[in-house]
Amino acid sequence: MPEAPLPAGPTFPIGLAETAGRNRRLRELLAGPDLFLAPGAFDCVGARLVEASGHACLYITGAGISMSALGAPDVSALSFGEILDRIRRICDVVSIPVIADGDTGYGGPLNVIRTVREYERAGVSGIQIEDQEWPKKCGHEPGRKLVSTHEMSMRIKAAVEARRDPDFVVIARTDARAGEGLEAAIDRARAYRAAGADVIFVESPQSEAELAAVGRAFPDVPLLANMVEGGKTPILPAARLQELGFRLAIYPNALTRLFAKAGLEVLASLKETGSSNATAGRMLSHGELWTLFDNATWRGLEDRYMGTNTKV
Repeated sequence: MPEAPLPAGPTFPIGLAETAGRNRRLRELLAGPDLFLAPGAFDCVGARLVEASGHACLYITGAGISMSALGAPDVSALSFGEILDRIRRICDVVSIPVIADGDTGYGGPLNVIRTVREYERAGVSGIQIEDQEWPKKCGHEPGRKLVSTHEMSMRIKAAVEARRDPDFVVIARTDARAGEGLEAAIDRARAYRAAGADVIFVESPQSEAELAAVGRAFPDVPLLANMVEGGKTPILPAARLQELGFRLAIYPNALTRLFAKAGLEVLASLKETGSSNATAGRMLSHGELWTLFDNATWRGLEDRYMGTNTKV
């Protein structure tokens, strides 16, 4: 006599999360009346924290991936494949829309096409592409060199035409403010918008007045503000950024900086006292941390398929 079928409807914690419609949700956020925030993450821990804290969108930081995966700053030392692997893993553990740093597209137009296709397949809902030469540099560091406006416009055109889902968002970033001035950056951004960019990202305006000038230049275009603690651009409250005309604010490495400082403080206390008791109150407990990563679901699946009881 055949065995009775297993009960229907198991929940799988990885790979089959409810991700359908994420691209559409990002489009809706960009079309809505209110500015929304996209905190950055470089791994699955940070990504889960962003979603668990109630944010509607996540930004994957290329600089954070470089620091965490290679132990190097944002100096273009990671390969496309290494970055893509981390992006896949992050997209797999959240259900909110994900915007990912795509640097320059990692080469010529054919590389841009491949990058967009691979990011979209990985679960990304929006890609950021910039107008720097390769190897690129962090947008708040010196030494950035730019390609021509035409070359960047073709990057954007290739990205737009390569996407499979029309709701997949293409973000055009210009780094021209540092070397060419704000007006030149705005002119470049206009060309990238004409090439098909859905969102405009003028990197590193150096004052609130410059942020306001960007907002005035693009009154009917979704604008991205990059909030880098200690960077070139002042950190403004979300309400003020919205008043200036921005629709989205990213905080690429707020968690990275916090993790690093908190880690140093915990480790210094451990070295001094010989115990973690002094800082335990600032940590998640063992159970809380495991719950963040669906421990009960994993254990339930093990019971289901192995006939074991892991509740003890």
